[in-house]
Amino acid sequence: MEATAPSVGAGANGSLAAAARAQVGPPTNPMATALLTDQYQFSMAYAYWKAGKHADHAVFDLYFRKNPFGGEFTVFAGLEECIKFIANFKFTEDEISFLQSVMPMCEDAFFDYLRGIDCSDVEVYSTPEGSVVFPKVPLMRVEGPVAVVQLLETPFVNLINYASLVTTNAARHRHVAGKSKVLMEFGLRRAQGPDGAISASKYCFMGGFDATSNVLAGHLFGIPLRGTHSHAYVSSYMSLDEIPDRTLRNKDGSKICKDFVSLVKEWLCKIQAADSLRNVFGDTNQSELAAFASYALAFPSSFLALVDTYDVMRSGIPNFCAVALALHDLGYKASGIRLDSGDLAYLSIETRKVFHAIEKEFNIPGFGKMIITASNDLNEETIDALNKQGHEVDAFGIGTYLVTCYSQAALGCVFKLVEINSRPRIKLSEDVAKVSIPCKKRCFRLYGKEGYPLVDIMIRESEPSPKAGERILCRHPFLESKRAYVVPQHVEELLHCYWPGSSDKPRAELPPLLKIRSRCMQQLEKLRPDHIRRLNPTPYKVSVSAKLYEFIHYLWLNEAPVGELQ
Repeated sequence: MEATAPSVGAGANGSLAAAARAQVGPPTNPMATALLTDQYQFSMAYAYWKAGKHADHAVFDLYFRKNPFGGEFTVFAGLEECIKFIANFKFTEDEISFLQSVMPMCEDAFFDYLRGIDCSDVEVYSTPEGSVVFPKVPLMRVEGPVAVVQLLETPFVNLINYASLVTTNAARHRHVAGKSKVLMEFGLRRAQGPDGAISASKYCFMGGFDATSNVLAGHLFGIPLRGTHSHAYVSSYMSLDEIPDRTLRNKDGSKICKDFVSLVKEWLCKIQAADSLRNVFGDTNQSELAAFASYALAFPSSFLALVDTYDVMRSGIPNFCAVALALHDLGYKASGIRLDSGDLAYLSIETRKVFHAIEKEFNIPGFGKMIITASNDLNEETIDALNKQGHEVDAFGIGTYLVTCYSQAALGCVFKLVEINSRPRIKLSEDVAKVSIPCKKRCFRLYGKEGYPLVDIMIRESEPSPKAGERILCRHPFLESKRAYVVPQHVEELLHCYWPGSSDKPRAELPPLLKIRSRCMQQLEKLRPDHIRRLNPTPYKVSVSAKLYEFIHYLWLNEAPVGELQ
């Protein structure tokens, strides 16, 4: 049988697709092309086409089944990349040739069909990016010709899975660190390849981090950059004699210090002789002092030193203070120090004591508030432990455990068919958690008197929307005894149209990254504290309407084969 394909990309639809491509731009990762999918998606597309079903109107839900990291919330991310993907979805001749080579059993007309398709007839409804989301509730609803939408399954799941996982991980780190701490993503060297690193930087910022060390991410997304120097820089110096140009102009430009290194050495002697610091500091490592002085000459307005190359308290801290005080004489203010090893709680507390002592001894206002940054394989648990011990750390640089999502490999998003040609479909399983919720749905968040979300509810598309002040019965999708009436004070619809295809439906805007980050922070603040606490968080309730509950179980009984006992 030979099926004929409509020219989906032609005419008005082609113009709409071109306009959309121009508006949203290309995918961040150039590897996100129409071939970025599993082989069986093409096999199914061919089978649909062969059977003449390729244009059947299908509705798929993208959702996940369990919150990650042992928590009870997830942050949704990756929407913008999905929209960029479908805006640019088109097979090149080279890609068609490759598909012909690996699918020689397929008829030539099928490849003509693939040449003509784009996403002009696809519609995407989604939760706004940066939203707090929960299991079973669709993050996205994708509808359109079944063969086309089937080809979108794998790339959509790929673009959402890691993005949402690492954003959630970042949000959990932000929650445990608290609002006042500066969080910096330092994961580039540990991430799973360049695209993993770029995604991590973007989505960690979305999840509440303040900056990244990743320069390319800073360029691509406008994320603030932070970084100091490594141990290699410190150990590369052997003595103060290696600093050829020792001049430094005052911050106000009024005069020039001809020998900054001598000024640093004078301050080191003053520190060692100070009454309040007597017997605290002895001889320090002079090669480290040379490295600090050299770095300060290069960056006098933002001097921040890594102080644990040799010995934090005996060398790193006094050497840093000597350089910082010399900079102060010239009108500059050093930024602080970074600790990358040792007992971070103890070292930060002892360092803060020294800073306060120097502020008092030499009458340097603000010296005691110098920034203390900690790194060294930090994660959510170590920050929580530091909080319980007590510490004086102002900023955390977090890498490996953050960007690799070390404690959970994947979020586990799925993409399930819920309706075909207006007929609801269900996927059954002996594991109730894997039973899908059928039919095209609308999703709402119901808020209580205190302003916190109480429950998310899914209803059939034909049902009236829940209204503030009106009582509604919320039912667990599968457990008959779990049900409750809710009188919401506020009702929020969750799914919005971000890709209307060729329809004239209004399209929700994709906000800039900074606005998405703000939304994420606001959404987390709206949650009840017991939902986001680290230890034994309270599960958030997800429900269906009474009518949808009845329909799920009616369809379940209809589709499940009846056994026979012998």
